[in-house]
Amino acid sequence: MKGVGRSEILDYETYEETRPEFRAAVLAEKARRRIHVGDCLTFLFETPLTVRYQIQEMVRVERIVRERDILHEIDTYNALLGADGELGCSLLVEIDDPDLRSARLTEWFRLPEHLYVRLADGTLVRPRFDEAQRGRGRLSSVQYLVFPVAGQVPVAIGSDFPSFTAETKLTDDQRAALGEDLTPQIA
Repeated sequence: MKGVGRSEILDYETYEETRPEFRAAVLAEKARRRIHVGDCLTFLFETPLTVRYQIQEMVRVERIVRERDILHEIDTYNALLGADGELGCSLLVEIDDPDLRSARLTEWFRLPEHLYVRLADGTLVRPRFDEAQRGRGRLSSVQYLVFPVAGQVPVAIGSDFPSFTAETKLTDDQRAALGEDLTPQIA
């Protein structure tokens, strides 16, 4: 998947002028790529548009103007997309109760190894993830995952972690969106 280029990032003042329309387009893009598993895991598959939005928001909120800092944000967020034939996503562990969330993030330290997407032939594809997202015996509530699906569109996504097993079948619209994301982009 083609990443976000420097020429696509606006300065924060110019971005502010177009933000409402841009944000609406991004929310529509995210809606087709948001998949809930069980009662507390949300997988949000990333695209160049959603990544560009995250970069623009960082530039806006942090008032980033140095070129090297903007390039760092671009490199960091482009990594969420994965390489050609892969699907990158953000995983949100959404538990409102702070005490329960803290307990689960400790208990679920090994959760990333137990996540998968299921392909049409039944193959389970496990994600790559950054070990830095786990620290001091605790999982971060936001994880960045890349599923090396070799260009195949998943039919389901789930967890086979012993204390949290759940699977969600993807809708036709979700599968179509992920299929679009796996289609090579012509530059």
